[in-house]
Amino acid sequence: MQVLTFIRPGTMPGLLLSMIKELPYNQRSEEYMPLSRVQIYSAEDDSMSLNLFVYGEEAKQLTEADVTMTGSHILEYAQQLLDGTLPPTDEYGRPNPKPNKIFSRERLIQHMEKCSESYILRSDPRRFLSQFELFESVSGSDNIAVSIEDSFHDDNNADHYWVDVALANTLPHFALEQTAQLLYLNSFDVLRAHLDNVTDGDNGTITLLRMLVKPVHGARGDEMTFNLLKQELKRSKWLAPVTMELVYEKLPWLGVRRGEIITAMCTIMHPIMSKQNAIIFSKGNIIETVTKERYVNHAAAIADLFLARFNPKSPLSDAELEKRSENLKAIIDKDVEDTTAQELLMKMIDIIKFTLKTNIYMNNRYALGLRLDPRIMVSSDENPRDVPFGVIFAHGRRFDGYHVRFRDIARGGLRLVTPASPEQFALESAHQFDECYGLAYAQQLKNKDIPEGGSKAVVLVDSVGMSSIGKGFVMRKSVKAFVDTILDLIVDTPETRKEIVDYYGKKEVLYLGPDEQVIPKDIDWVIKRAAQRGYDTPAAFMSSKPRAGINHKEYGVTSEGVNVYLDVALRHVLKIDPKQEPFTVKITGGPDGDVAGNGLKILYREYGDNAKVVGIADGSGCAEDPNGLDWNELLRLVDNNLPIDNFDPTKLGGSGVIHKVDTEEGVKARNSMHNRVKADAFIPAGGRPNTINVTNYMHFLNSDGTPSAPLIVEGANLFVTDEARQLLFDEAGVIIVKDSSANKAGVITSSYEICAAMLLSEEEFFQNKPQIVNEVKAKLHEYARMEAELLFREFENYGGSLPHLSKVVSKSVNAVKDALTVALETMSAEEKEKMLPLFRAHLPKTIADMSFDKVHERVPEQYITNAVSSCLASKLVYKEGTKFVEALPKDRLASVALRYLEAEREVALLKGALIDSEMPEKEKESILKLLDAGGARTALRVF
Repeated sequence: MQVLTFIRPGTMPGLLLSMIKELPYNQRSEEYMPLSRVQIYSAEDDSMSLNLFVYGEEAKQLTEADVTMTGSHILEYAQQLLDGTLPPTDEYGRPNPKPNKIFSRERLIQHMEKCSESYILRSDPRRFLSQFELFESVSGSDNIAVSIEDSFHDDNNADHYWVDVALANTLPHFALEQTAQLLYLNSFDVLRAHLDNVTDGDNGTITLLRMLVKPVHGARGDEMTFNLLKQELKRSKWLAPVTMELVYEKLPWLGVRRGEIITAMCTIMHPIMSKQNAIIFSKGNIIETVTKERYVNHAAAIADLFLARFNPKSPLSDAELEKRSENLKAIIDKDVEDTTAQELLMKMIDIIKFTLKTNIYMNNRYALGLRLDPRIMVSSDENPRDVPFGVIFAHGRRFDGYHVRFRDIARGGLRLVTPASPEQFALESAHQFDECYGLAYAQQLKNKDIPEGGSKAVVLVDSVGMSSIGKGFVMRKSVKAFVDTILDLIVDTPETRKEIVDYYGKKEVLYLGPDEQVIPKDIDWVIKRAAQRGYDTPAAFMSSKPRAGINHKEYGVTSEGVNVYLDVALRHVLKIDPKQEPFTVKITGGPDGDVAGNGLKILYREYGDNAKVVGIADGSGCAEDPNGLDWNELLRLVDNNLPIDNFDPTKLGGSGVIHKVDTEEGVKARNSMHNRVKADAFIPAGGRPNTINVTNYMHFLNSDGTPSAPLIVEGANLFVTDEARQLLFDEAGVIIVKDSSANKAGVITSSYEICAAMLLSEEEFFQNKPQIVNEVKAKLHEYARMEAELLFREFENYGGSLPHLSKVVSKSVNAVKDALTVALETMSAEEKEKMLPLFRAHLPKTIADMSFDKVHERVPEQYITNAVSSCLASKLVYKEGTKFVEALPKDRLASVALRYLEAEREVALLKGALIDSEMPEKEKESILKLLDAGGARTALRVF
């Protein structure tokens, strides 16, 4: 614990704020200590100020006996209040609180046991009860509550006011600084202040602020002023620093809402405009240009148009929006001569037109969210790209996030990106949407076997220069704010119906999963919050739940699929039987990683010493040995969740070496391991997207032009760019199993988890979890092997690059799936019911046996339709191949697929009759093989 005491002569407005800014231990300090208590006093004659800041205090755990003695004055006051024996006002003329059931002795004692002894001792009963009410109003959430009242001290201080604020889960230093800054900017001087922290159980901590203030510089303590102050205090916790700088320091007249809209639009424009010129349209330049004195009035007018368009009391019609937009454009065209500024302002108007809904008017929102028509993000001037189904953008405190999805019902991971330097942050900001788009598109390709389309969420977090504690805090806050913003835009509740104007007009269903830097604590919060916010199936909203989920890392589900593709590829491409012959592998991603760590375990489980890992690299360094790294040591690292720099040097062979990133040489060795080390196969199982790209792919080749590994099986998403894949194949014959095929087992697992969350209770799942997991793994192997065999069959028969064929397979399945989804919507309930066995057969047996009779009660009809479509589509393509599908006219895909299902039923009847016949077994076996191979396809001609 450390106590800082400041005694200063005189007082002046803003003195407290300037002092807070000078305090140590902020979130960027590696020596960070939490601010646990603050007491600020000013002399009545303004001659001096006394300020006490307590850091790192650990409150004594109070017992019931402690608090009944220490807080006896509070308990007695509360009892009199409940008994009705207190007068209407106290000795200072302040109205006593209204009786509240939370003031019971039992509830108060429970609350005081969470408080510090000093807080209880220094609190007068009235103040303590009022802060208890604020505490209760935000308990279990991340919200902010504010109360403002007259001081009622005496006639000489009639213009003094008490401001009470309760802030759930915020850094106390930040809470104090932001509140002091807002009061200063609204022309209120802080005369006294108290800060205390009270634990909120598993939900975290609630910071309680109490400040005695007076208006200065002509400010007034009227209702309008206080309503605005309350609103800004509630928003301050979640505002982006760039917005705060704009509206609190640079242009206060803008107001918070307009400031948020302007900075959000600038952020949306960054990835769009930077493609034209990355320097001119850097994020900093965009904001600086738009908010210049001679242009900011136009930006403010655009923000006003945005607010008018989505005003829930009187929203603008399309016609009125068009009229006002054209008027604004005409004014900008006339007044703004700078072409860069003009282009940016025009794009801001376009963003309004392409916004379908927003949470700008919601009172307790955590960030500003926009549901965008995705066409605004995919410019027609670019290379033609598939337009996503939907895009959600969130702009909040120290983060910006995109969620991109390619189908109505979609699922995909949520990842956090935390650049280490300002330069890297600027680069990631420009590429954020493209990364999210690319990952979502890859997800769409790999989601071919499941009901959900592909999606991805990428949240860029500004934690540059922060301490580990500060970084962790900001990351957790970013997850909460981003997810809650998505919920604002997709749940249907009285609150959202009242505050959100919806120009999309349809229910939206999406599911999330954990990706990079998302932790179990985040998963638990997301599911709990989805339930609180009224999401229809909260347990299904986020996958990989601790109890009722299948944790990818724990069960190695993604790696199970990767290894199937590796096995098939080794046999087809290198003519190696890995069960009988040795082979070498190099891997990116550490022993402590999901895909790499589990991949190592599976390699050894399946092939033993035949599998030789000759190189492995992760963030900590790399280990290399041309004769194979010691298996016992690798598995020790996996079991203990340790990165590769923990590899025991004594376990290295004579030619082995370990490079750590604590030297420049080590960094270079780590970064080049995947290129330098020679192996039969390379498994990228970790690393940033686009690591191998069109500018550096040649480094993967040896000096004679041969590849350092003739086979790549992509366990990580987008490690190799499309252009680099094609060049490696064309120039060096590298066979690459694309990520959308190789690592699809993870998304299939998450889909099964969604189904389980809808069909089973948490307890039912948990009781049957071992059996369900084993059945899921069997399904993963089946789906992976079916596609792998098809890929190499078509590769050997038709040629072309394997990544291209992988895309063809995905597009073929998705084309049939989409056609079937449309066709099924026109079917009668009876006809749809005949298709249900497809969905049942898709599910793990235990889940189906326990719950399928209630499928219509528990699963949305649209999801059932998608499930049936995906099952039939993948069955058709994996069995008959892509050429069969490509030869069909698009308008016949659904009808042929449905006829194919009938043909399969006919073939099944024929097989049954044949098995029961007295035909000789040898002939019977030959005919059965023919029926399996092409019976359904041949039977199509009969219908």
